Amino acid sequence: MRDTRIQKVLAEQGVCSRRAAEQLIREGRVKLNGRPVALGDKMDARADLLSVDGQRVNVPKKSEKVYYMMYKPRGYITTTSDERGRRTVMDLIADAPVRVYPVGRLDKDSEGLLLLTNDGDFANLLMHPSHGVSKLYRVTVRPHATEEQILALTNGVVLDDGSKTLPAVIRVAADEPERTVLEMTIREGKNRQIRRMCEAVGLEVIRLRRSALGAVKLGMLQPGQYRELTNQEVTALRTAAARGKATATIARNTAANEQRRADAARSGKARRPMPESRRGGGRR
Repeated sequence: MRDTRIQKVLAEQGVCSRRAAEQLIREGRVKLNGRPVALGDKMDARADLLSVDGQRVNVPKKSEKVYYMMYKPRGYITTTSDERGRRTVMDLIADAPVRVYPVGRLDKDSEGLLLLTNDGDFANLLMHPSHGVSKLYRVTVRPHATEEQILALTNGVVLDDGSKTLPAVIRVAADEPERTVLEMTIREGKNRQIRRMCEAVGLEVIRLRRSALGAVKLGMLQPGQYRELTNQEVTALRTAAARGKATATIARNTAANEQRRADAARSGKARRPMPESRRGGGRR
């Protein structure tokens, strides 16, 4: 039975985002059983053969969802493939029984906790910028970080694109004349955010490791190793993201209500009639 939209299948298998999948379909690069597909077409994962640019997309026949955490080493790209032939995190998890894809990113020179899954809804829940799942980083910077620089990072800084970061929680783990080690907790996911935050206050990041995501901690994993998340860890991540989503919804609704009240007040003032005592031309 064909019951799953093809763009969703491509996104869940880590080929590309759902929006990019729709573009591939429009360009005629996606085929089902050898024939081009159209937007909205569905497939049967148990029987149909799906391909992109002539390359088969392996779609698991079973619907089991899997969740892994990995210690990503430095020097690996967080992507499912790389046109330049660089090493990717998929090389480290090639022996997994089900195809998975990364949840979010760590840049090539960063290391630490990375999640991988074949559950698209779970990945979208965690990656949504407004859901605010906390991320803990251990950051080594140079030169020595001053109190003013740390305070600025704590309060939020303006990045190179003009956006301002939310407040961060920062603890000094080590303080030396030529460098400082910071533990930084943020709830956003801007591209290369920690490095850009440090650059904004004049600090250079020389080592960056993500140590925790919500309640899930790197623990004893060594670089290149991975393990399955426990049911409790998956539940904790879902709960944290759902709580963040609810908080963001309340904040948006509150802001919208305040804006409506302000608009109504301005409109009322504009329509308020002039007092009779100030009208000209009346009888005395």
